[in-house]
Amino acid sequence: MTDSIDFYFEFSSPYGYFASTQIEALAGEFNRKVRWHPILLGPMFQATGSAPLVDIPVKGQYFVRDFERTAELFNIPYRRPDPFPIGTVSAARAMLYVQQQDSALASNLAKRLYHAYFAEGHDISKTDVVLAVAEQAGLPIKEIEAGIARDDIKALLKQEVSDAMARGVFGSPFIIVDGESFWGFDRFEHIRRWLQRSA
Repeated sequence: MTDSIDFYFEFSSPYGYFASTQIEALAGEFNRKVRWHPILLGPMFQATGSAPLVDIPVKGQYFVRDFERTAELFNIPYRRPDPFPIGTVSAARAMLYVQQQDSALASNLAKRLYHAYFAEGHDISKTDVVLAVAEQAGLPIKEIEAGIARDDIKALLKQEVSDAMARGVFGSPFIIVDGESFWGFDRFEHIRRWLQRSA
């Protein structure tokens, strides 16, 4: 058993966004810390033969409604973004760069980026939008802009995705607690009960 919870998320994932608003409170109930892992679902979809939820025939419209319903039920600000889904390489790299400096600032940036996309309608696939969000968070945008372009940060994101897949991660959000895997925002109560058993 460890004192942390591994939280894997993709910035284009609505359920990842919903989870990001509550994962720290859940962890705090059990004196756990959250380790935030930005990932890219594209390589995972290729490996599993899957696709974005809204692109799956028949299921797509269900998920569009479920995003809205979930936000309503949990009082999470949400409006359907356009375009959706998007590429999130710059957002993920920006977070990884900040994470090397300060993990708390990095998780705050992640939450701000999620909110910018899913609540305010800003297209965070664009690097200039990512930098604008970072600036609003009081972060040094020139440094982050350089960090996004650094070869070691590019390699780090690829490694994060590879390591996640090696651990069995295939979607967002994906939470690993004491070696136990949980996929989806709707598994938070399962995680809570699992942690209660361990307490």
